[in-house]
Amino acid sequence: MKALVLSGGKGTRLRPITHTSAKQLVPIANKPILFYGLESIFEAGIKDVGIVVGETRAEIKEAVGNGSRFGLKVTYIEQEAPLGLAHAVKISKNFLKNDDFVMYLGDNLLRDGITRFVEGFRENKPNAQILLMKVPNPEQFGVAELSKGRIKKLEEKPKNPKSDLALVGVYMFDRTIFKAIDHIKASRRGELEITDAIQYLIENKYNVQPYIVSGWWKDTGKLEDLLDANRLVLGSLKSVNDGKIDAKSKTEGMVIIEEGASIIRSTVRGPAIIGKNSVIKNSYVGPYTAIYYDSTIENSEIEHSIVLENSSVRNIKRIEDSLIGQNAVVTQSQSKPVAYRIMIGDSSRVEIP
Repeated sequence: MKALVLSGGKGTRLRPITHTSAKQLVPIANKPILFYGLESIFEAGIKDVGIVVGETRAEIKEAVGNGSRFGLKVTYIEQEAPLGLAHAVKISKNFLKNDDFVMYLGDNLLRDGITRFVEGFRENKPNAQILLMKVPNPEQFGVAELSKGRIKKLEEKPKNPKSDLALVGVYMFDRTIFKAIDHIKASRRGELEITDAIQYLIENKYNVQPYIVSGWWKDTGKLEDLLDANRLVLGSLKSVNDGKIDAKSKTEGMVIIEEGASIIRSTVRGPAIIGKNSVIKNSYVGPYTAIYYDSTIENSEIEHSIVLENSSVRNIKRIEDSLIGQNAVVTQSQSKPVAYRIMIGDSSRVEIP
């Protein structure tokens, strides 16, 4: 069995972060989202992985390399444009050949991994298996309508969903999916939809099995979901201190302090993680906060937020529910007249009290 990991796409819902960084490499608890998926694939006993890449191919290749750090053998498959999930499968035929495979969307997180789903697929040998989960906003996802435990119909982001069962970003297929893709046409979005291909299998009496997921699943394409995933992952970790905490500082709850990090005259209240060589000085870092490497928080308070690498927050009373990009500076100005002085990229959002 092989795995196909989709790491193309533009990440428009996370702009401006994704103007300069692949959305699959945004860190959750200081680990790129993509890495969680690759680790789940290895744990499921799959070693041969194809990664579909697009505009951010160079970043993905640099981060993942040949896959050996994950125990995997990685092949890169270039997609000239984000033309749909089914299109990504279609262009991967030379890699997949006639093997069964897992398709994993690279910006998704499943708490319990995929091992039991893969084992079920291997044991029952359906033509396709789709993972489903009840969600409060099904209109934002592919939606499955079930009848007597079997899939009746799939729709991609319907305006009026007929169920609250969303397709999780993990699918399993045998080679019949290629026949299905050959029989579908591009949607109104101009994409080959995987839901249309699976619907073809259903209508032509192929064996398509649903699997309703328990636990949690996150599609991290939006800021709110990204922060929520960070919260959930941090809440499952254990404290580690590989850095330095001075006598005037304290940590409370689960706190990870990575190598080279320093906590100076500060309080860090977990769950929280402070990345390599980062400095927390005269500050308060509150629960569900992840500070990536080589960053500085000074004379400030921050909570329920993610700060990317090489960034600094100085002399700011309080930040919460925020994502601060790499190489960013957030600081109080002493210039007169008193005013907000802001440089932000396209598609940014700033809330000012």
